[in-house]
Amino acid sequence: MQSSKPRVLFVAEDLTVAQIVRLVALARRLDPAVFDVHFACRDFDPLLFAGTAFERARLFSIDKVAGLKRLAKGDKIYDAPTLGRYVEDELQLFAEVRPDLVVGDFRLSLPISCARARVPCATLINAYWSPYAIRDAFPVPEHPIVNLVGPERAARYMPQALPKAFAYFAAPLNVVHERYGLPPLGMLEQLTAGDFVLYPDVPELCPTQDLPAHHLYLGAVEWSPELELPGFFAELDREKPLIYVTLGSSGALEALPVVIEALADLPLEVVISSAGRTQLSRLPANVRAVDYLPGQAAARQAALVITNGGSSTGYQALLEAVPVLGIAFNMDQYLAMTAIEKAGAGLLLRTGGLRPEAVRKAVLRLLDDARFRHAASKLQAAFAKLDCHERFASVLARALDPFTSGTSGSKFPRP
Repeated sequence: MQSSKPRVLFVAEDLTVAQIVRLVALARRLDPAVFDVHFACRDFDPLLFAGTAFERARLFSIDKVAGLKRLAKGDKIYDAPTLGRYVEDELQLFAEVRPDLVVGDFRLSLPISCARARVPCATLINAYWSPYAIRDAFPVPEHPIVNLVGPERAARYMPQALPKAFAYFAAPLNVVHERYGLPPLGMLEQLTAGDFVLYPDVPELCPTQDLPAHHLYLGAVEWSPELELPGFFAELDREKPLIYVTLGSSGALEALPVVIEALADLPLEVVISSAGRTQLSRLPANVRAVDYLPGQAAARQAALVITNGGSSTGYQALLEAVPVLGIAFNMDQYLAMTAIEKAGAGLLLRTGGLRPEAVRKAVLRLLDDARFRHAASKLQAAFAKLDCHERFASVLARALDPFTSGTSGSKFPRP
């Protein structure tokens, strides 16, 4: 017999750690006396799910290494048959779990399967992907063509190329839309489809305009592994600025040797978290490396955080009023870091053509110019105004209220 408590199912794609841990952070704060919480994804890494007690279900996802390689080549991550399988697997999962609400993070098929199953769907997505985002232009990400013509020339042609590129990436999911009798959507609309669209951002950093009522800012969704800082932190020279470096699960690893070379002869303490992706040896005297760190605690002690440009570690830094140097590779990282740079709280470097002298120059500028820390402090105050867990609780109240759950702004009609 199904529990009388509302049943909330979290479904994560597994391309990056961020897509899992943001949902884990929200799910683990739900009171098990009030909610029946389930979580579905491909793998349940003990580091990511430590201390959680919700019901788990394994769900097919594409191989993340292969998916990120395709993205690096400028190709589609998914094809229509794969997305069709996603929908079929999700419908089977819904039949077993019988959720009252489904919450997803970059699981593009969920709005289709939720519409088919007549289950409300909440989509977590950064506001810089929103069709309602206020932006000057889309940045030029890394791409084989950019390497040939250069970023400046590529930027000139970006406005003409972007509609075709977005249509190319949207095509596979629209094949599945048609199969289920649903209307086609543009790429940005696909990313933000759902009965509720939740932005783990603040408007001061990622502004939007004319938002529909079902689009909501949550504020930053914080997560760090439940680890202690390594003992060597007590041995660091506190007279020297501490630089915390991590490229996360999706940054370009080839940037790490460049960063290390850039910082080796500077009067700094450098701590690197490799996220378990590579083993670093023969490091300079001022550089230490470990697989994992409690990111929030490391950022709290740092004078500067060097990241892949993405929102996860970038926001950890801003929550501690620490400036960010983002070495971006994919479009998500470029969008996040463009917003941080525009707010004056960091600098953006491209992975392509990265040189030690550019990293060194950017690091020294970020450390020497107090305006970067001042801007980071302003964003820290903006993040402090929004409690993601309180705001998520208000979304749950709306989504699970039988009198309001059918009044969302979903573009997908319930069959």
